[in-house]
Amino acid sequence: MLPLLQNRLVFAALIFGLNIPFGFWRGRLKKLTVPWFLAIHILVVLIIGLRLLAGIPFRWANVPLFVVAFFLGQSLGVRLHARRGMA
Repeated sequence: MLPLLQNRLVFAALIFGLNIPFGFWRGRLKKLTVPWFLAIHILVVLIIGLRLLAGIPFRWANVPLFVVAFFLGQSLGVRLHARRGMA
Protein backbone atom coordinates (compact mmCIF):
# COMPACT_ATOMS: atom_id res chain seq x y z
CA MET A 1 0.00 0.00 0.00
CA LEU A 2 2.76 2.42 0.88
CA PRO A 3 4.56 2.18 -2.50
CA LEU A 4 1.26 2.91 -4.27
CA LEU A 5 0.70 5.92 -2.00
CA GLN A 6 4.23 7.13 -2.68
CA ASN A 7 3.74 6.71 -6.41
CA ARG A 8 0.48 8.66 -6.24
CA LEU A 9 2.07 11.49 -4.26
CA VAL A 10 5.15 11.64 -6.48
CA PHE A 11 2.93 11.63 -9.55
CA ALA A 12 0.74 14.38 -8.05
CA ALA A 13 3.91 16.44 -7.45
CA LEU A 14 4.92 15.83 -11.07
CA ILE A 15 1.48 16.98 -12.26
CA PHE A 16 1.79 20.09 -10.09
CA GLY A 17 5.25 20.90 -11.42
CA LEU A 18 4.35 20.36 -15.06
CA ASN A 19 1.36 22.66 -14.76
CA ILE A 20 3.25 25.69 -13.45
CA PRO A 21 4.79 26.73 -16.81
CA PHE A 22 1.52 26.02 -18.63
CA GLY A 23 -0.35 28.15 -16.09
CA PHE A 24 2.27 30.86 -16.58
CA TRP A 25 1.64 30.68 -20.33
CA ARG A 26 -2.14 30.67 -19.79
CA GLY A 27 -1.82 33.82 -17.65
CA ARG A 28 -0.96 35.94 -20.67
CA LEU A 29 -3.65 34.56 -22.96
CA LYS A 30 -7.13 35.87 -23.62
CA LYS A 31 -9.70 33.65 -21.91
CA LEU A 32 -11.67 31.12 -23.92
CA THR A 33 -9.41 31.29 -26.98
CA VAL A 34 -7.83 28.28 -28.67
CA PRO A 35 -4.38 28.90 -27.13
CA TRP A 36 -5.99 29.30 -23.69
CA PHE A 37 -7.71 25.91 -24.02
CA LEU A 38 -4.46 24.37 -25.29
CA ALA A 39 -2.58 25.68 -22.25
CA ILE A 40 -4.92 23.58 -20.14
CA HIS A 41 -5.68 20.54 -22.26
CA ILE A 42 -2.28 19.69 -23.78
CA LEU A 43 -1.19 18.53 -20.35
CA VAL A 44 -4.28 16.41 -19.81
CA VAL A 45 -3.21 14.14 -22.67
CA LEU A 46 0.42 14.19 -21.54
CA ILE A 47 -0.49 13.33 -17.95
CA ILE A 48 -2.69 10.42 -19.02
CA GLY A 49 0.20 9.07 -21.10
CA LEU A 50 2.66 9.50 -18.23
CA ARG A 51 0.26 7.79 -15.83
CA LEU A 52 0.03 4.81 -18.17
CA LEU A 53 3.82 4.69 -18.59
CA ALA A 54 4.29 4.88 -14.81
CA GLY A 55 1.94 1.95 -14.35
CA ILE A 56 -0.44 3.86 -12.11
CA PRO A 57 -3.83 2.26 -12.66
CA PHE A 58 -6.97 4.32 -13.12
CA ARG A 59 -8.78 4.51 -9.82
CA TRP A 60 -11.48 6.96 -8.92
CA ALA A 61 -9.67 7.50 -5.62
CA ASN A 62 -6.72 9.00 -7.54
CA VAL A 63 -8.80 11.49 -9.50
CA PRO A 64 -9.33 14.12 -6.75
CA LEU A 65 -5.62 14.15 -5.85
CA PHE A 66 -4.51 14.51 -9.45
CA VAL A 67 -7.16 17.14 -10.30
CA VAL A 68 -6.20 19.23 -7.27
CA ALA A 69 -2.51 19.01 -8.21
CA PHE A 70 -3.40 20.01 -11.78
CA PHE A 71 -5.36 23.10 -10.79
CA LEU A 72 -2.95 24.18 -8.06
CA GLY A 73 -0.10 24.09 -10.58
CA GLN A 74 -2.13 26.06 -13.12
CA SER A 75 -3.14 28.59 -10.45
CA LEU A 76 0.42 29.06 -9.24
CA GLY A 77 1.62 29.58 -12.80
CA VAL A 78 -1.03 32.24 -13.43
CA ARG A 79 -0.13 33.98 -10.16
CA LEU A 80 3.56 33.94 -11.00
CA HIS A 81 2.77 35.48 -14.37
CA ALA A 82 0.66 38.19 -12.74
CA ARG A 83 3.39 38.89 -10.17
CA ARG A 84 6.02 39.12 -12.92
CA GLY A 85 3.82 41.60 -14.80
CA MET A 86 3.67 43.85 -11.74
CA ALA A 87 7.45 43.92 -11.25
